[in-house]
Amino acid sequence: MKIIAIIPARYASVRFPGKPLALLAGRPMIQHVYLRARKSPLLEKVVVATNDERIKEAVEAIGGEAILTRKEHTCGTERIAEAAETLRLAEDDIVVNIQADQPLLEPALVEELVRPLLLHAEIPMATVAVPISRPEEKEDPNRVKVVLNREGYALYFSRSLIPYHRPPGESPLYLRHLGLYAYRRDFLDTFVRLEPGVLEKAEKLEQLRALEYGYPIAVTITKYDCPEVDTPEDLKRVEEMLK
Repeated sequence: MKIIAIIPARYASVRFPGKPLALLAGRPMIQHVYLRARKSPLLEKVVVATNDERIKEAVEAIGGEAILTRKEHTCGTERIAEAAETLRLAEDDIVVNIQADQPLLEPALVEELVRPLLLHAEIPMATVAVPISRPEEKEDPNRVKVVLNREGYALYFSRSLIPYHRPPGESPLYLRHLGLYAYRRDFLDTFVRLEPGVLEKAEKLEQLRALEYGYPIAVTITKYDCPEVDTPEDLKRVEEMLK
């Protein structure tokens, strides 16, 4: 069994066009993400899956591997599934989805992400979440929230603040979803054959497709935060953190 990371990266973005190539500390953001991922000792290979030749060239400029995929994919998981097919990954291989907008990825987070799949053969998909520390993130629709059951599986993901806190009583622990995933290769093939559901279309969150069709998603709560870059303002904030 191999553990392979695939980073889906598209040029077109409604909020931030050309985001993977935005300069961060003098180099394109996709290069930061790729180099961080390469530091994980768990990953046998790291590949960028993109629909843009410019992104491919930026990855190859630092000796990285990139694959050109179709432009019509509706979500990152579909792009990853095509790349997994191109790479001829086996059904029992584990594919790690690392987002192209997380340039501060902590390599140790990859092990936490993959662990549930290594320990439990029946789990098809896993992800991670971090306790929300900044109050402004609670109302930010770009920061996805998740609620879990007692066994650590996702009940729901939302751009809204969940759960709702009705006083009196202690406020619940609010979790922000980090957009990293680990899948079994055979589940990727299943996922892309499913029609997007009502909830996925409403929230524009592809992980809801798995939940709507009854597939469990294991969620590990981590201490490692990976700030996402969704807007040019986020890019400035992350650059300050790098400094």
